[in-house]
Amino acid sequence: MMLDAPFHADLAEGPAGARAFWARTEDNLRIRLAHYPGPEAAQGTVLLFPGRTEYVEKYGRVAGEFADLGYHTLSVDWRGQGLADRMHRDPRAGHVTLFQDYQFDVTAMLEAAEELGLPRPFYLLAHSMGGCIGLRALIEGLPVEAAAFTGPMWGIRMAAALRPAAWALGWGSTQMGIGHVYAPSTGPDSYVATVVFEDNLLTRDRDSWEYMQRQVHDMPELQLGGPSLRWLHQALNECLTLARLPSPTVPALAFVGSDERIVDVPRIAARMAAWPGGQLEIIEGGRHEVLMEDAITRGQIVTRMADLFSTSRKHGSSASRSA
Repeated sequence: MMLDAPFHADLAEGPAGARAFWARTEDNLRIRLAHYPGPEAAQGTVLLFPGRTEYVEKYGRVAGEFADLGYHTLSVDWRGQGLADRMHRDPRAGHVTLFQDYQFDVTAMLEAAEELGLPRPFYLLAHSMGGCIGLRALIEGLPVEAAAFTGPMWGIRMAAALRPAAWALGWGSTQMGIGHVYAPSTGPDSYVATVVFEDNLLTRDRDSWEYMQRQVHDMPELQLGGPSLRWLHQALNECLTLARLPSPTVPALAFVGSDERIVDVPRIAARMAAWPGGQLEIIEGGRHEVLMEDAITRGQIVTRMADLFSTSRKHGSSASRSA
């Protein structure tokens, strides 16, 4: 039986009746899950994989859009962020031991969905780092009918001249026992809590920016700083490993802002071009978090995702994959 966890409905602004729960992973870490209910006659459940630094309250408005379209949503605080167990004595460091460890969180999430009796079929929505975790989970058999991605981290954007240095620094830090140190140009400060709207790389929409700022200011325990050198090395390695693997046959849709400056857009374009039946949509003027753009843009994207989910359900894609 799962125990109730803290949840700030006023900050999430999601569907009424949302609740959070603690879950225990196979490697004995505590993570937090949030269930945003949909209608009784539901179309299924969206498994929402957030990005680095994120937490379950952040997607309350998105869950509300899905509830209006007939879906429940289950989201997660990944290990090392949100209210989940932090991975280092410095709680602001975005740290992980192995990138593959996030799959323990995925397994715990699926077990919780079963325990909560959430309606099937399941669908994946994954943002940024969650897109990297989600792609790995799909390749390893995540039981979803279809998948949608926003700004997926299938590569990290950086100048070509810096990439060899990033690899060397990440690898060397592990050998020298300093993998917990912050990556260059980052530190313990929360990006959303400290950057001004005019300089941000996440959204053009001031209301959404203020929504995110309210959350991290009112709940400072949600704040996370920059990634550790070990996280950086693990992330680069996982992106490279995944790039060498074929795309799964799950129907998929990816959204990327035309003003994306955080993840590697050419890597996303290449992946979607090779994805059987996959499609890439560019959100004109959008930044990294296209679901945190204005309400009209968010609604259009969620509706497009729901259309994909509905089509995959009618075509019985999971049945055909397992036949």
